[in-house]
Amino acid sequence: MSSRRPRQSGTSSRITDDQIIDLVSKLRQLVPEIRNRRSDKVPASKVLQETCNYIRNLHREVDDLSERLSQLLATIDAESAEASIIRSLITQ
Repeated sequence: MSSRRPRQSGTSSRITDDQIIDLVSKLRQLVPEIRNRRSDKVPASKVLQETCNYIRNLHREVDDLSERLSQLLATIDAESAEASIIRSLITQ
């Protein structure tokens, strides 16, 4: 058992080292910054750091797209064909 983690008696929800290794491996495959590297020797700390950065960037992109969509909707007639298309895409 690692000295960094306190022992939890009687709990079955403790995550194992193998599960952590598996999750970090899955993150390596999901995060483009890491996935596109030639080396597989990226430390887990770097994987977690890059994952956090990637999620922050995705949030910024969503906020930016939401703002752009709001501006677009404000400039078109609510009854126009464009507005209908946008509404149908949003509600899918």
